[in-house]
Amino acid sequence: MSKILVTENIVGKQMEILKMSFDVRFEPELWKSPDKLKEIIPEFEALIIRNQTIITSELIAVASKLKVIGRHGVGIDNVDLDAASQAEVLVTYAPEQNAISVAELVIGLALCLARKIPAADRSTREGNWERQRFTGTEIFNKTMGIVGLGRIGFRVGTRAQAFGMDIIAHDPYVNQDSLNVSELRAPLLSLDDLCHQADYVTCHLPLTDETQKIFNYDIFCSMKPTAFFINLSRGGIVNEEGLLHALQSEQIAGAALDVRQDEPPRKDIFSKMENVILTPHVGGITAESRERVVSCVCKDVAAVLQGNMPVHAVNSIKFQGSYL
Repeated sequence: MSKILVTENIVGKQMEILKMSFDVRFEPELWKSPDKLKEIIPEFEALIIRNQTIITSELIAVASKLKVIGRHGVGIDNVDLDAASQAEVLVTYAPEQNAISVAELVIGLALCLARKIPAADRSTREGNWERQRFTGTEIFNKTMGIVGLGRIGFRVGTRAQAFGMDIIAHDPYVNQDSLNVSELRAPLLSLDDLCHQADYVTCHLPLTDETQKIFNYDIFCSMKPTAFFINLSRGGIVNEEGLLHALQSEQIAGAALDVRQDEPPRKDIFSKMENVILTPHVGGITAESRERVVSCVCKDVAAVLQGNMPVHAVNSIKFQGSYL
């Protein structure tokens, strides 16, 4: 019976079904102990992870039986894909199963920033009744700038349009003929132009060498002083010192951060700022999306172990006589 190692807290109906056909070892805290992971990984044919487990080339090199890594979620920046491909280890993921959840949270955070909901809630709970202090703005007739117009960015756009927002976008990997672009009727702009025009800037980018700290102080200075910044992609795309400086100098009106450069972050100045909303990387986590993601990943891992092709392979390796 093939052995599967689960290194983070990944649960759901499909995981229970997986346990009926395979030897599944569930260690939800193992991601905190990379040395222990490296010690036991040679026993396993499959690995199921989230974003906290770091899969290095050194780890893959000792995983002599490993056939597949199932990434619970869409981001794969914690997996050395080149090393996996060279070792002929398939990497699968869930590319769109949490997209609705992330898109809905973007809209929720935009509304919270516009209407100052978290700060108003805290003040009222303290016994205050400060109606003038918490006068907000509407998102109707405002411009949503979407950076990264993939599965999530597109869904953000359709939901923002339902609130009467105009959409502009930046994505160097799509063109004006893309269905995502044409359906949203969104002009494609440079990042500088988008930031200059948008009332809300929301990010949906992978973390790569190209996107590392792409949002820096200069970019924030190009935004309107009334604009808001929302990040639900990866914390590493933001220079947090630059963002803090922009907020303190009122270059922008506020920010909502679901992801941070270091997770979990230490308590810092952001946590004391009334115009900043902080959430603990929960953009893709809802009851519905969790079941979809777990189902997607577990089914693909099972397929590979049973000698079948997965639906959502990330990398290209020789598999069953052909290349995926």
